[in-house]
Formats: sequence, structure tokens, C-alpha cells
Amino acid sequence: MLRAILVFVLCLGMWPALADAQDAAGDRAATGGAQTLEDIMARQRGEEVAPKTGDAAGAARDLSGQLGTLGGASDPDLWRALRYGSADITVSSGGEVATVLVQDGGMAWLQFRQGPLAKYGGYLLLGTIALLVVFFVLRGRVKLDYEKTGRTVTRFKSFERASHWLLAGSFILLGITGLLTLFGRMFIAPYISKEFNATLLMASKYIHNNVAWAFIVALVAIFVLWVWHNIPNRTDITWFAQAGGIIGSKHPPAKKFNGGQKIIFWSVILLGGSISLSGVSLLFPFEFPMFMKTFDLMRSVGIESLPIYGPLPEGLAPHEEMQYAQAWHAIVAFVLMAIIIAHIYIGSVGMEGAYDAMGTGEVDEAWARQHHSLWLEELEAKGKAAPKDATPAE
Repeated sequence: MLRAILVFVLCLGMWPALADAQDAAGDRAATGGAQTLEDIMARQRGEEVAPKTGDAAGAARDLSGQLGTLGGASDPDLWRALRYGSADITVSSGGEVATVLVQDGGMAWLQFRQGPLAKYGGYLLLGTIALLVVFFVLRGRVKLDYEKTGRTVTRFKSFERASHWLLAGSFILLGITGLLTLFGRMFIAPYISKEFNATLLMASKYIHNNVAWAFIVALVAIFVLWVWHNIPNRTDITWFAQAGGIIGSKHPPAKKFNGGQKIIFWSVILLGGSISLSGVSLLFPFEFPMFMKTFDLMRSVGIESLPIYGPLPEGLAPHEEMQYAQAWHAIVAFVLMAIIIAHIYIGSVGMEGAYDAMGTGEVDEAWARQHHSLWLEELEAKGKAAPKDATPAE
């Protein structure tokens, strides 16, 4: 129906000129042999129209009435080259990005984002929360085995706590806004309104792009402050063998950071660093491509394919670089969010006295002796903590 209306409008506007051309030539000379509006109308009326192919030169000389392909012929090789990025395109501005007229990989990225990414990412977060609930029901809160002494030791100084909370707060904001961006179209727009979702997404984009810098600054600060305390050592083997005290009746000895905390630390540094790099690439589109260089490096050491993914690509359009960056950014963020959920559990309801370390920076000596005995012994040796048999403070 729409086509018929469009043809009718075109007919009203172009009929006089086309009629004059037909009268003057009596055939398709004016269009170089290409079909005319009269041919189209005749076909609409069910009349047979004899196919004719004129010469391309004639069509190129006068295209005013031509409704067919330019030059009188189609070029499937050209369109195929455009689709797969192999056409020789020259542009006056815009650089390499503007030479990509058809980006075939965009659909694969969209399907991945709306399908596996949202599905398995959501399952990961919900599954982590469910497992922690089950663990809490079965194990309960990890309580102190010793009576509180009333004496405290400084666990973290003010700058350490400020850096931690800046990292934690920014990551929570980034996680929430990222989830809203991914799931808003699925769960907000259909049930509340598209307008509300659009407003929410605009706010999320503004927050996400700006809070990202606070996350990066805090990440660097945390690395500088604690990296030397998180170098693996032999005490970590004992800690893992006893699962941090879950196996057996005693809590394994540990220095300032135990084996589990070191896992959290390096997860935050490595995964958070990877998220930051891909995020900067997304904040400055097409300026910092990373993935083609990574694939080339992998091939140089003999890695030609990856499990599940398959063969490594041999060339990426600028837009595909951004799509890879966005996909990697989201995948790594989901993994880190699951780890941080577990960390939040341990630091709040999961362990008695754990929150004090980052709340006030002071922990009771009984807590320090139970969870970080080697660290407390070092403080006692330096005179920064009272001896084990000291009288409790009034």
C-alpha cells in the first residue's frame, strides 16, 4: 500500500517531464535503456513490459529520468566488498572510521550483548548472592573465639580507609549504572516507561563516564599502599589448606593480609585495571584500539584460536574494536562484581568485627590475634600493641 502511494506521488510530480521524454524519443533513449516510470506503472497494472538493457554510457549522459541502477548495471562485487570491509574507499574527512560504510560485525555484537552477556552475567550475580545466603544459613557468622580485650590496634590509617572507600563507592556506582545500561531496555522500559528509562540511561551515562576517573585514581592509590603486603608467601599455603579457618578448629596464622584477602586484592588490581583500560578506550572512541594488537601478539606466540571463541580475527574495523572493548569491559566487570559481592559479605555480616577495620580503622586485639596473629606479633615487637598478657583497658 505504501509503495502504491509513493509511486502515485512520484507520478504526479514527474509525469509531465517523463511524458515529454517518451513523446520525444518514443522509447527508453532518454534513460539509456533503464526502466522508466511508465514501465513501473504498466507493471503495476499487470501489463507485460519487455525487459531492455540500454548502454551504460547513455544512462550516464542523462540520469534525470532514470529510476534504475546508476550506470544501468548492478555491481554485486562492490556491495560485497563494502559489507566485508575490503572496498577501496576514499573520504575527504573522518579518517579510517569514515571509510567503513557497512559494519557487518555490529549485529553479532548486539546479539551477544542482548543474549549471552545479559543472561550469564545476570546468572553469575544472582548465583553468587544465592550461594552466600546458603553459606550464611549453614555456617552462620564467623564469631570471635576470644573475649574482647578492650584494647585496640590501628588496622588501617585514615588515608588507607579513604582510598578504600573511594574505590568501593565508585565501583558500586559504576556497577549500578552499568547494569542499568545493560538491563534497562529489558526490565525498565517495558514495565515503567521508555521515557523514564531514557532519562535514567542519560543520568547513568553521565555518572558512569565521570565516576570512572575516581575509580582509576583510587585503584592506583590502593595498589601503591598495599602491594607489598599482598605478595604471596608460605603462610598463605596454610591459610588455604584450612580454608581460612573453616576446616579445623583453629584459625590459620596470617600477616596483615591473609590468603583470601590477597585473592581479593589482586582480583581488584588486575580485573579493575583491565576494566579501566577498556573503559578509557570507550571514553575516547577509536583513539586507543587494543584488541587487534592483542590478537597479533597472541598469533606471534603461536596462539591461533581460543576455546569457545574460535579462530582469532585477522582484521578489525574501528567499530569492531569498540565493540570488542565494550564486550570485554562488561564481561570482566561482571566477574569483578561477583568477587566484590563476596568481599562485602565477609566485611559486613559474614565476620564479627571485620567492619571495624574499615569503619574506624581500629580493631580489638582479640580480633587481630584470631585472624592476623603474625601481624599482631609484629606490632607487639615494635611496641605498637600491648603484650598478650596485658591488663584490659578500663
